[in-house]
Parts: sequence; structure tokens; C-alpha cells
Amino acid sequence: MNQGSEWELHPQLVQDTMTIGDLPLSRVLASRDAGYPWVILVPRRLGASEIIDLGAGDQTMLMTEITMVSGALKALTGCDKLNVANIGNMVAQLHVHVVARRKGDAAWPKAMWGAAPAQNYTPGVLEKFLQDMRKAVGL
Repeated sequence: MNQGSEWELHPQLVQDTMTIGDLPLSRVLASRDAGYPWVILVPRRLGASEIIDLGAGDQTMLMTEITMVSGALKALTGCDKLNVANIGNMVAQLHVHVVARRKGDAAWPKAMWGAAPAQNYTPGVLEKFLQDMRKAVGL
């Protein structure tokens, strides 16, 4: 993560995602992995790597944003289950994954991490997903 005095997105997240937009606290990203509809929220707070690193107001705001994005993702995908996780073993910068899961997906019912290689989106599909998510969360 940037050691300077201004927040910036971790380079791995830049590489692995496309920006949906910014909510009051978090940058909202879409994973480039077409295997699962997958959104990531990254609170724009310098040095935060755990939810406990946020102040109480930011913790509340993060939960509000997770709820909003989760509802939008579920409505758009009609998924069977949402997986919401703050792991950060590979990228220490605080980020929360919201993944739409379907019975019968490549990893179902197990965790999706490492279950299947990342898939590329077909042309136009990721762009439509970004537009649909922007509209669904009011960005």
C-alpha cells in the first residue's frame, strides 16, 4: 500500500478490478473474474487493514455500504447466496468482498477461493455489469 500521506488503491486491486464508483466511504470495484459476479468495497482510509482500524462512524458506514451493495448484487443476479468476507491475506489494504454464488457454480457449496482459475468476461458483459451496478447503487 502507498506509504505516502494520501489514500490510493492497492496495485493488486487496480490490476484485478474495474471501478464501479465511490460511495461516501468506499470505492466500489468489480472483479475481472467472470466466474462469479463479485464486488469489492475498499474504504478510502489511509493505513486501514482491518475493520477495527476504522472509527465507529466509519464502521457503521461500511456496514451500510455493504448492505446496499449486497442488496443490489442479489437483485441483479438472482443469486442463491451472497458470500461477504474481509480476508486480506494477499492484500493488506482493508477491502470487503461481496460475491454472488449460485448452486452449481464452479466451487459450490465450498469456498470459491482457488476453486477454479479466473475466467475472462466476454466483450461487453463486464461493462454492462458495471453500468447495472452503478444504477442499482445510485452511482
